Amino acid sequence: MNDMTTGRTRSRQLRRSINDVARVIGVINAGSSSLKFAFYEGGRPIISGHVDGLGSRPAAKASGQEGEALEPPNLGTMPPATPSEVLPMLLPWAKETLGGRRLAALGHRVVQGGMRHTKHERVTPQLLAELETLIPLAPLHQPHNLAAIRTALALNPALPQVACFDTAFHRSVPEVAQVFALPQKWHDEGVRRYGFHGLSCEYVASVLPEQAPEIADGRVVVAHLGNGASLCALKARNSIASTMGFTVLDGLPMGTRCGDLDPGVILHLLQHKGMSVDAVEDLLYRQSGMLGLSGTSSDFRDLLSCKDQRAQFAIEVFCYQTIRHIGSLAAALGGLDGIVFTAGVGENSAPIRAAICRGCLWIGLELDEAANRRHGPRISIVSSRVAAYVIKSDENAIIARHTQALCDVG
Repeated sequence: MNDMTTGRTRSRQLRRSINDVARVIGVINAGSSSLKFAFYEGGRPIISGHVDGLGSRPAAKASGQEGEALEPPNLGTMPPATPSEVLPMLLPWAKETLGGRRLAALGHRVVQGGMRHTKHERVTPQLLAELETLIPLAPLHQPHNLAAIRTALALNPALPQVACFDTAFHRSVPEVAQVFALPQKWHDEGVRRYGFHGLSCEYVASVLPEQAPEIADGRVVVAHLGNGASLCALKARNSIASTMGFTVLDGLPMGTRCGDLDPGVILHLLQHKGMSVDAVEDLLYRQSGMLGLSGTSSDFRDLLSCKDQRAQFAIEVFCYQTIRHIGSLAAALGGLDGIVFTAGVGENSAPIRAAICRGCLWIGLELDEAANRRHGPRISIVSSRVAAYVIKSDENAIIARHTQALCDVG
C-alpha cells in the first residue's frame, strides 16, 4: 500500500471516528399527559428533560450532562395538549442545543407489542399499522406512543425510528404462566398475559451484576412501584412471571388503576348497575386505585403526608397487596434471593419500602432501618437471607441502547 492510499484510508477512518462521536441517539417516552425525553452520546445522556401537565398547564424542564439546568423548549403561546404536539417544538430545540452533534436516530417507548413483536424493531409503515390494532389492549398509552412516532416521522422522514416494547422483556415467561383458563381460541387470538414495565425491569436486570452481584443470577423480584405498579419475577435475569397481565390494569393497585379485580364485578356493573362500557373503563383506569380508596388523591406523597384514615388505609392496601404478590412470585421462583425496589415510589418512599419489607420477614428479609432511610442501595442487614436493594430505573438508557444497536450507530 503506497503513502497516498494509506493517507486516504487514515482520512476515512478519522472522518468515521468524528462522525461516530458526533452522532446522538434521542429517546422519546410519551405518556398520557407527559413526555420524557433524553439525548445520548456514547451511551451517556447529554440532555434530558420532560414536559408535564399536558392538557392543563404544561411545563417543560431540561438539564445537561452534569445535571445543570438548561433553558427548556419554548412551548409557545398555544401550549401543546398532547405529547405528540410537543415534538415540533422539542426537536428543533434539541438540534440547536446539541450544536454540531447530529441526531442519528430516535427510540420510542411503546407499551404493547402483542404476540408477534417479541423484540424491539425499526419502525416501518407495516409495523405502525400492526401496532395500531393493539390500541384496545393499552388504551391509555398506545395511542400517545404511536402518535409521537408518526409526528417524528412527519417532521423528519429520513430519521430512523425504533419502537421499544414494554412487553418484549416478558416473552421469556413460560407458557403456563401466560395463559388464562379460557377456551384455546381466545389464547390464540391474543388474550393472554403480556406483562408490562419491561423496559424498567430489563434495565434493573442489566445492572444487577454491578450493583447487587450476590443476587444477580439468582431469584429476584423487581418491585416497580409508582403511579403504575407491578412486580416481575427474575430467574438468572430473565422474566418468568409478572403481576400485570392482559392489560396494565392487572396486579397491584396503582395511582388510579384498580389492580386485581374479580371479573364478576365488571359483569355486575354492566348488568345490574346500568353502567356503559365507557363508564366502566373510566372507573377502572382513572377513578380507582389509591384515588378510589382514599377519595382524595392518587399521589402517594399526598397520602403519606395525610392523617386522614382513608388515605392511610389506601397505603395499607397497597402494601398488603404488594406483600401478597411477592409471596406468589416467590412460589413461582421456587424461593427468593432478593427484592429490588425501583420507580418513583420504590426509589423514594422509605415508609412504603419498610412496610413491605417487614411483611416479608417470613421469607427471611430483615430490614436495615437506617439504610432504608437513606435509600440504600442495600436496605437489608448483611445477615439477611433475602437481600433488598433500591436501584434507580432508567428506561431511557435501555431504549437508547436498543436504538443504537438496531440503527448501527457507533
